Amino acid sequence: MDCSAFEVLLSPLGQAALAAAEALSPAEEDFLAHFTRLQRQYPADLARAALETVLLRVKARAKFSRAGRMYFTREALEQASSETIAQYRAVRYAPFASVGDLASGLGGDAIGLSGRNETGTTTLVDADPLRLAMARANLEAYGRADRASFVCADLAAASPPSVEACWFDPARREAGRRAFSVRHYRPPLSIIKSWLDHTSALGVKISPGVDLAELAAYDCEAEFISAQGELKECALWFGPLKTAARRATLLPGPHTLLAEPEAVSRVSPPLAYLYEPDPAILRAGLVTTLAARLNACQLDPSIAYLTADTLTPTPFARAFVIDEALPFQLKRLRARLRALQVGTVTVKKRGSPLEPEALIHELKPSGPESRTVFLTRVSGKPYALIGRPS
Repeated sequence: MDCSAFEVLLSPLGQAALAAAEALSPAEEDFLAHFTRLQRQYPADLARAALETVLLRVKARAKFSRAGRMYFTREALEQASSETIAQYRAVRYAPFASVGDLASGLGGDAIGLSGRNETGTTTLVDADPLRLAMARANLEAYGRADRASFVCADLAAASPPSVEACWFDPARREAGRRAFSVRHYRPPLSIIKSWLDHTSALGVKISPGVDLAELAAYDCEAEFISAQGELKECALWFGPLKTAARRATLLPGPHTLLAEPEAVSRVSPPLAYLYEPDPAILRAGLVTTLAARLNACQLDPSIAYLTADTLTPTPFARAFVIDEALPFQLKRLRARLRALQVGTVTVKKRGSPLEPEALIHELKPSGPESRTVFLTRVSGKPYALIGRPS
């Protein structure tokens, strides 16, 4: 879809095509059949754009509460921040009257930023005129387009707008391939060094899998954010937006854990309970901080499973009752599961070379009970822990 096709999609004819496409309740696998049917009523380009939009709106429901009135491209939707995360992040920007959303894409971040306070303005900047036009329409779906202005510009060649604070979401894909280094983002992360001289209040969205060594040159807070137990992003906070060195945040909540330098690692054999920390805790390097809060120990200095004699409720980890802890031996593990009448096995692993699906096949479980088997190391030795959710 290009800008002219998008303009047609916004017209009364385009809205009628969207309604017709939605009435088909289309599925991806039946795209050709639906497209053939729609183009009997509408021009082929419009039929394709309408059908694609309806399909993407279905996918976008996981990210946006008003997805049914929004517009997307596939790649931009994949990169877009969810409404929940954008609203959480926007709280940091509440004190600022004017904020720039740099490389704004479809406007996912601007949805949060435009709602940060009652009077603030948001300036969206993007080099892609189609995404910028879609961002305007998406903000209209939330009734916030009047709080925003839209600038089509290439940040690699143009300066950011004159605002009090900025949010920057560089492209992390090119031709469908992920960029794993911040040097390969578009624009690269290094571009912010010149921006910080003018706007010190800056936040940046980067991949949560970033090599932390690449961030050593930046004086910032690194916040790893997960939603519903899935690691979503790393946000870098500069200047007055920086409030800590490292932070793990879990949504919904929010639940936040900060680094405690005094926390030290303690190691213990398996006790009554096992904790499986949220992935944001792992990436933020806060396992020992969480262990201190739970009065728990690690099973092995290099393994992120924690164990304790008593159960402490926490949003930062899943807790399991440990029924048995066995030095790993396939035959013995199979016998114990059969004795427990376990027919449904979930295998989790850290520090084990075994593949979960292959192990389940070898175990040949049978019975009415279900258990989780943790393949891990205990003080360097391979172990299997049999547990169940607490």
